Amino acid sequence: MAGTVFLLTASVGSSIALAQETIAPEGYSIRTIETPEGVRFGVTGLDIDTDGVVWVATRIGDVWYNQNGEWSQFASGLHEPTGLLRDDDGSIVVAQKPELTRLVDVDGDWKADEFHQITSGFEFHDNYHEYHYGPLKDARGYYYGALNLDHRAPGTFSLGAMGSSGGYRGWTYRVHPDGTFEPWASGMRSPAGMGMSPRGELFYIDNQGDWVGTSKLHLIEKGKFFGHPVSLVDRGFSVEHIRGATTDDLDRLRQEPVVWIPHNEVANSPGNPEWDTTQGGFGPFAGQIFVGDQTQSNIFRISLQKVKGVYQGMVVNFMNGFQSGNIRLRFHPDGSLWVGQTGRGWASKGGRPYGMQKVVWDGTNPFEIRDIKLTDTGFAISFTEELDRSLIDLDTVSVSRFRYPYRSDYGSPKTDVEHLDVQSTHLLVDRKTLSVKVPLMTGRVYEFEINRLRSASGRKVSVSQAFYTVNNLISP
Repeated sequence: MAGTVFLLTASVGSSIALAQETIAPEGYSIRTIETPEGVRFGVTGLDIDTDGVVWVATRIGDVWYNQNGEWSQFASGLHEPTGLLRDDDGSIVVAQKPELTRLVDVDGDWKADEFHQITSGFEFHDNYHEYHYGPLKDARGYYYGALNLDHRAPGTFSLGAMGSSGGYRGWTYRVHPDGTFEPWASGMRSPAGMGMSPRGELFYIDNQGDWVGTSKLHLIEKGKFFGHPVSLVDRGFSVEHIRGATTDDLDRLRQEPVVWIPHNEVANSPGNPEWDTTQGGFGPFAGQIFVGDQTQSNIFRISLQKVKGVYQGMVVNFMNGFQSGNIRLRFHPDGSLWVGQTGRGWASKGGRPYGMQKVVWDGTNPFEIRDIKLTDTGFAISFTEELDRSLIDLDTVSVSRFRYPYRSDYGSPKTDVEHLDVQSTHLLVDRKTLSVKVPLMTGRVYEFEINRLRSASGRKVSVSQAFYTVNNLISP
């Protein structure tokens, strides 16, 4: 599914468990959901309605629902769907490879009776990597989806491993309420995760690979270009023009990510961003974004900050030890976080080829990095509990910075790496926030290591490393 994992030669249904160190904030635990016996239950689409019914699309083309702890099949025969939405009218909208489809239960027996095409305004050329993600729906009734590039398809236009045969591969699209298909934005490589913020803003996460130095989060806006050049064939650029463009030419066209997600240290193959709207029902991270990763079998957190009208922010690991590759997340009305999992023949640290789990919080306040915000002189690092002030000095926090260059190669190393001298540190009046003064620069990812800190009660954080992407500075 995501283009940054390791292909196996094992038989179908097998996977490989990779070694991992356990990360678990105090008070959080993983519970495994039993899935239908004998079914290859690789979850690639997930939604939960207001009644708590869990709806799932599987990679093999089925739609299931879980009501009162029991699974039942709603539909089958779809073409490798990788996204699902329960619509306002109770129908199920599925992003399958060749089209966006509405499944309707006409007679009320909880089985799909009719399949209606919402759109097929894009092209599908039968390449295994031409995934179709989404859908999302905004308050005005528009649907949005995202289209993966192909992988080494014969005769395709490519500038690396990924290519396009046209038909809006590497694009997001919008479908009007009257069914009109509208190309929306371009330059995606493997946009395996789409999400809509509580404010109705559209975001996507791309996976590391050619033209993508490391996985990244973007705000999607109409007409924007996000960096992978082959999709420009559907914006009126000729193949000769694109091949002749320099990296600098393309760099001037592209949008910078909201947040860079460091490869291996945080994620390899991330899925959809899911906002915590539980208002504290899932612990002290309300309003933040949770994302699962297929390779790492983990979940990480993102916290956004808008500076001079542009988003940027923090990314930090949250929890690992899941049984399979985490690709779809959704919060349940009871405050738990459901995790849809699949391997699809790629390796994941969890080892199992598919499944479903959920994360529950027992009310215990963990001691963790809660957030990092840019200030006019450095950063404010906030924690979930008061800090032991006796341990705070200039060596309390180690800070470095680096960047990911834009280039055609598969992924990118960190470049321009600098270790920074911390100029000052002081504890704010809430005793939970540490102000750190360091030199600031745009276009850099700042890395923080805080393993010397302890809470006032003597606890140590489960994750001591965090990253912050700086797109704008507060001061001129």
